[in-house]
Amino acid sequence: MQNVTGAKCTLCGKVIPAGPKITTCPHCGGILDIEYDYDYIRRSIAGSPLTDRDDLTMWRYREFLPVEGTMKFPRLRVGGSPLYKADALGAQLGIRDLWIKDDGQNPTASLKDRASAMAVTKAVEAGMTTIACSSTGNAASSLAGNAAAAGLSTFIFVPSRAPKGKVAQLMMFGATVILVEGSYEDTFRISAEAIDRWGWYNRNAAINPYMMEGKKTVSLEIAEQLSFKMPDYVAVSVGDGCTIAGVWKGFKDLHMAGLIDRLPRLISVQASGCCPINTAAAAGTMEWVPQEENTFADSIAVGVPRNPVKALRAISESDGVIVNVSDEEIMEAMRMLGRHAGVFAEPAGAAGTAGVKKAVETGLIEKNASVVSIVTGNGLKDVNNAIRAAGEPMSIKPDMDRLLEAFDSRGLIIPSQKPD
Repeated sequence: MQNVTGAKCTLCGKVIPAGPKITTCPHCGGILDIEYDYDYIRRSIAGSPLTDRDDLTMWRYREFLPVEGTMKFPRLRVGGSPLYKADALGAQLGIRDLWIKDDGQNPTASLKDRASAMAVTKAVEAGMTTIACSSTGNAASSLAGNAAAAGLSTFIFVPSRAPKGKVAQLMMFGATVILVEGSYEDTFRISAEAIDRWGWYNRNAAINPYMMEGKKTVSLEIAEQLSFKMPDYVAVSVGDGCTIAGVWKGFKDLHMAGLIDRLPRLISVQASGCCPINTAAAAGTMEWVPQEENTFADSIAVGVPRNPVKALRAISESDGVIVNVSDEEIMEAMRMLGRHAGVFAEPAGAAGTAGVKKAVETGLIEKNASVVSIVTGNGLKDVNNAIRAAGEPMSIKPDMDRLLEAFDSRGLIIPSQKPD
C-alpha cells in the first residue's frame, strides 16, 4: 500500500505498520487511525483524474483507501449512491440549499455497506475465511451480504430487539445469527469474546480501524457530486461514533490532497433518549458517560459508544453543531423525507434530517446555509416503525359508499380530474 504510511494510535500517538489484521493499539489499547502519504495521492490523481474513471463504486477512490494495488474488490456495487437536490423539502425546513445523500441505495440498504466492503477486502488480504461482528442491525446485514458475495462465512451478534427486516436479511445471506438478550454493550462484549476464542476476522468498527476508511467514501462522493464545492454543513446521525468520524476523515483527506479548499461543519445528531457522545461534546469534554438506550432508532441506540474519541474530535475539529432529537421529531422527519423528497428512511436514517430541522428552528444554523443531510439507511429495514410514523392505510369493503365514508372520516378533500 504505497499510499499508506502507517496506523497511528489516537491515544498514545504511536505509529505501527498497517497490516490487514491490525485492531487496536498494541501499546495502550487505543483505537488506531490510518495515515496516508498525501503527496503520493496528489501525484496519483494527477496521473489518473477521477473524471476519467468509469467505476461508480467506492473503489473509484482507491488512492484514498488502504488496499493493495493488486486487490480484487468485492462483487457488490457499494457506493455511488445518489445525492438529491431537495428543494421542496428545503422549503419545508427553511433551508436555502438542501441536499439529501441517500445511502439507503447501497446493496443491503445502508451506509454500513461501505465499511463491510472494506472489511471483506481486508479479510481476504489477510487470508481469512470467517468474519464476525456485533451490530444493532445495519452493520450486521451489510457484513452478511458483502461476505456472502465474496464467499466468506459470517457469525453475527445482534440485540434481540433488532427489527425483523434486518434479521431477515441476515438469515437470507446465510449468516450464523446470534440474537443476544441484552443491550448493545452486552452484544458487543459476547461478540468480542467469541472472536478472540475462535480467531475470526473482526469487523467491529470500534476495533478495526479500516471500517472508518470505508465509511469515509460517502464524503468523497458528496464532494465529487458537488463538483468539490463544499456545503456549509453536513448532518450525520450518530450511534457509536464511527460514521461521523469517517465522514470527517473523508473531508480532511480531500483537503489534505488539495481537492477542496475548505471543510464543512458537521451537525452531530443523536436521539434524546440515547446521546452520550453529544452530551460529552456539549460539555466540551472527552469524558462521556454511559446512557440508557431509550429510542426506537435502533441503529443509533448505543448507550456505550465504542468510537467516542474519534467522534468527539470530529465534532470539535469541525466546529460542529450538536442536536438531540426526540423519537417524535425523527418520525416527523421520516414523513417529511418521504412526502417532500421521495426518500424512504429508517428512523436512524432520518435522524440527520430531523436534526437539520431542529437546528434551523433553534437558530443553530442559518436559513441561507447549504446543507447535506446523509440518510444512512432505507425504511424497508424497519417497516413496523415506518407504519407507526406514516399511519395505517384505510381499509374498506369494495363499496363506493364505504369509500366515501372513509374519505369523510379522514376529512379528505378529493380532487376531481373530470372535465366540467
